Amino acid sequence: MRVLLADDQAKVRSALRLLLEQEPGLSVVGEAVEAGDLLVQVKATCPDLLLLDWELPGRPMTEVLSTLRRLCPHLTVIALSGRPEARRLALEAGVDAFISKGDPPERLLAAVNDCRHRCK
Repeated sequence: MRVLLADDQAKVRSALRLLLEQEPGLSVVGEAVEAGDLLVQVKATCPDLLLLDWELPGRPMTEVLSTLRRLCPHLTVIALSGRPEARRLALEAGVDAFISKGDPPERLLAAVNDCRHRCK
């Protein structure tokens, strides 16, 4: 499964990359730090899974999500946020899953694996 990371914090992207690269069958194909860069990366790589910081700078993620779906219709999106109240908005906007940045890494891996099984 090809994964794209989108977060404006280098430490978060690095931690996500380290976590995912330990999982067999997952490869990180790119990283984005803002909405415009994210759209370019998705268009270029058309990943299977996007780990998306719901507060990514650039444009509202509700708008970005519809563009992402047009660029790469099979894309699975897991939204990440340090704000638990963002869950409702993200899920209503159509993300496949939502994980709080405060959750343990095992919760993120469980969501990734759930998405991986649904994508087959």
